[in-house]
Amino acid sequence: MEPFTVYEGKTVPFMNDNIDTDQIIPKTYLKRIEKTGFGEFLFDDWRYLRDRSLNPEFILNEPQYAEATILVTGDNFGSGSSREHAAWALMDYGFKVIIAESYSDIFYMNGVKNGLLPIRLPKAEVLALSKCLADDPIEINLVEQTVRTPTNTFSFEIDEIWKHRLVHGLDEIGETLLEEEKITNYEQNIPSYWG
Repeated sequence: MEPFTVYEGKTVPFMNDNIDTDQIIPKTYLKRIEKTGFGEFLFDDWRYLRDRSLNPEFILNEPQYAEATILVTGDNFGSGSSREHAAWALMDYGFKVIIAESYSDIFYMNGVKNGLLPIRLPKAEVLALSKCLADDPIEINLVEQTVRTPTNTFSFEIDEIWKHRLVHGLDEIGETLLEEEKITNYEQNIPSYWG
């Protein structure tokens, strides 16, 4: 994973509540075995018309949001199934950060385990961020735990373990490999009767 310390990007407001994982990435597209290639199917039922052309009325298809990498969204984002593909689709599309009032616990964990930063903020702050102009740069500082706009700064909480992993670009395997010397020493000293 890439380390996440300070990130600047543009936002797109998609303020629906209760967006579930099937709306994020429909089950029809879960047949791939890689973590990539899911971005084109993100929000598939909303992004495309029946003939697979882009739906001009869907906010992600509006030209001013073409470079958005921070999704500002409604309450209870990522509810539904435990599919990790939802985080993969968001990241493959280009999102680095999701800002919402709350998340499904499983979606939240899938996000941080894959390097996607889900930020929880109070409703009033999420609504304020949703009103930012498409060209307003937003700074996410994970080290300081702040979201900074041209006019406001909001603080957010994150578990220290998840913060450590994201700041240092460590997934569970990477964190285990930090202890490689200890693991090797332990394995070399296992009594023969255990093997």
